[in-house]
Amino acid sequence: MMGFGGFKLLFIWVLFLLCLSPSFSQFNPADKYSIDCGSPSNTSIGSRVFLSDNLASSYLSTPQNVLVDTSANSIPQSEYSQLYRTARIFSQPSTYTFRIIQSGRHWIRLYFFPFSASNYDLTSATFSVSTRNHALLSDFKANGASVKEYSVNITSGDLEITFTPSGTSFAFLNGLEVVSVPDPLIADDATSVKPPTNYRGLLNQALETVARVNMGGPIVTSRNDSLWRTWVPDRSFLKNPNLATNKSNIPAVRYPDGGATPDDAPRSVYGTAARMASETDPKSNFNVTWEFPVDRGFRYLVRLHFCDIVSDTANKLYFNVYIDDSSVLSDFDLSTKVEGNLATAYYADFVTQSIDDDQIRISIGPSGIRDVYPNAILNGVEIMKMNNSDGSLSGGDIPSSSSGSKKKNVGVIVGVVVGLAAVLLMGLVLFFVYKRRKQERINQSKMWTPLSTNGLSQTMGSKCSNGTTISAGSNFNYRCPFAAIQEATNNFDESWVIGIGGFGKVYKGVLSDGTKVAVKRGNPKSQQGLAEFQTEIEMLSQFRHRHLVSLIGYCDEKSEMILIYEYMENGTLKSHLYGSGFPSMSWKQRLEICIGAARGLHYLHTGYSKAVIHRDVKSANILLDENLMAKVADFGLSKTGPEIDQTHVSTAVKGSFGYLDPEYFRRQHLTEKSDVYSYGVVLFEVLCARPVIDPSLPREMVNLAEWAMKWQKKGQLEQIIDVTLKGKIRPDSLRKFGETAEKCLADVGVDRPSMGDVLWNLEYVLQLQEAVLQNDPDENSTNVIGELSPQIHDFNHADANTGTAQFEMSSGDDISGVSMSKVFSQLVKSEGR
Repeated sequence: MMGFGGFKLLFIWVLFLLCLSPSFSQFNPADKYSIDCGSPSNTSIGSRVFLSDNLASSYLSTPQNVLVDTSANSIPQSEYSQLYRTARIFSQPSTYTFRIIQSGRHWIRLYFFPFSASNYDLTSATFSVSTRNHALLSDFKANGASVKEYSVNITSGDLEITFTPSGTSFAFLNGLEVVSVPDPLIADDATSVKPPTNYRGLLNQALETVARVNMGGPIVTSRNDSLWRTWVPDRSFLKNPNLATNKSNIPAVRYPDGGATPDDAPRSVYGTAARMASETDPKSNFNVTWEFPVDRGFRYLVRLHFCDIVSDTANKLYFNVYIDDSSVLSDFDLSTKVEGNLATAYYADFVTQSIDDDQIRISIGPSGIRDVYPNAILNGVEIMKMNNSDGSLSGGDIPSSSSGSKKKNVGVIVGVVVGLAAVLLMGLVLFFVYKRRKQERINQSKMWTPLSTNGLSQTMGSKCSNGTTISAGSNFNYRCPFAAIQEATNNFDESWVIGIGGFGKVYKGVLSDGTKVAVKRGNPKSQQGLAEFQTEIEMLSQFRHRHLVSLIGYCDEKSEMILIYEYMENGTLKSHLYGSGFPSMSWKQRLEICIGAARGLHYLHTGYSKAVIHRDVKSANILLDENLMAKVADFGLSKTGPEIDQTHVSTAVKGSFGYLDPEYFRRQHLTEKSDVYSYGVVLFEVLCARPVIDPSLPREMVNLAEWAMKWQKKGQLEQIIDVTLKGKIRPDSLRKFGETAEKCLADVGVDRPSMGDVLWNLEYVLQLQEAVLQNDPDENSTNVIGELSPQIHDFNHADANTGTAQFEMSSGDDISGVSMSKVFSQLVKSEGR
């Protein structure tokens, strides 16, 4: 039996080991303010002490003190139950001011629990919360107990947090924390999800924690986290819980030198994991998917935590990771990131594009490497909203506040008064200068000159000082002065941005004559996209067709590369099919859109001296005007077809995954039939109203073209159509539509129909839908394509309609090795904006 001395020695050894263990390190913040609002006494939660409202009143500037409390019976049971007992009421704009000792990133945690007390019903409170530079909450209404966590970078001075009631309402707060964040916790760079490039600038971003999740494990409370964070279980976020199993081995977790630390995530997060439920099936082929609710219109920082606690040897676990429809880690071998050590903590940061959906999907799935057991793991996820261009995390403006007026320095006021006359005089001078320059810009905007009126070549601006030229043979394309474009876009007002891509931004604009336009502006610091810029002008200067988006002008002054298009009022076909909340379109509307796009592509293939191959046909590049008339857009990847004595053009593969012609992919032989294949994918996309690549689905359903073809060949296409169309498509119309799409997706190009044949068949599909044709010998034909000669109208001289244009970036990458982010014309459109 061990004596007292033995127990004492054992205790000392345990204490020593705990002190050495990095998992028990506790960050000591330079700035730490914790307040229990409305409480007459201090409150302890773990190692934290929240000061009573009385002791913290020196931080607050408010016209009046209103403190309320509630009974213990109504408080939800959580680690913050004590904070929810009391609250402070703000009937007018009120500001907390905290002295910041150490500049850098700080956490702001706001605790809310609406209850009814005395003369106040906190459930009815509506208010906004802001700092000097960021709107944190706008017209916020608390719904149950919640903790709002923000991370803001404070470079100097004090931190002010202002509560502003909305209208005649009031604001309230149960608890407040302001705490320094360790400098290494959020680095300045991450990986952009789409395109997959390096993103820099996180240090300047304000962040809001949207989700912090412990995969495969229980809740981790703030008492067990070195930075007082809470990690919730993942089960409620799983799309299909049956596809995942949990794994736990917390004692095995280690932290590498110079890598992840306990401040990034505790052992209790890295030591648990969700993995594929593939233990008994070596042929498992599915993805495990989590869905997280988010706000539209913002970018998000997604941090994924990994720790291989499932393998017995290194280089054995390979898997894929997806964020929405983008692959962010392919054939990922975690052991290569941690020098072959198992159970070693690692994380990866990704920045999304502006989200146009109400959720972010994160998926893990098996690698395609042969002879590797299908498995995938994920240990933890953090999702943080990034502020928009206005500095807002809520979408609202920063509320004004008069609470700081009492703190104004008298000397500053006197100085302002003394200098007022000089300021007014200078303002008058600047006003007259501005008016004069504005008039000069307006006059300039009326003096556009033709790009080329005699088929001559014109040298591009300073971007092409080496002699690059663009030739154009039409007199309806114009070079626009840069000043006129500034005027049209309100000097490139950030609030006018309708899309952002790797090369630059797309702005909505209004010309001096009132014409709405879409302005695609290349980033002046980028050398990307010159070839595509030239291609767009060369191609569109030759065309004028009612089903092709019109080029209105371009600018190559001052090292700029700017293209100006008509503005398509109803955005992309893709946005009307899924993901943007638009009303569902009827089958007739969809057919008319398909027919219009087919007419545009048929014109490209046949209406010029050489065939023009679009090379990026997809639903995101089919735009709709105010009448839902379709126009094909985005010609940055277009290429002229083969000579008469040639069968194809040999070129590096470019396009979008899910739409790519497999023959073009394999042999790098480009023909018009490559567009036909991509268009066939669009047809199934129109019919099924789902993405062409969806990693969150079971493996056999991920690729729309493959999935739809299986059902088409079984003669059961009606089983997978858009649910809003079920029972609304005539059987013959659906049958003919499916046959047309199937022919387009033939493996070999020579077996595919021409766009003229496709157009004829789609018009026939529409006839079958509108009325069953009597005594039509071809009504029951199963192979109209190739049997019927195309009866196509002459579209070569069709008029061009002026509409509106919005653009979406390609979902795929340039397979030749050049990222699709380098393509100037592949700019993202914020769906639904």
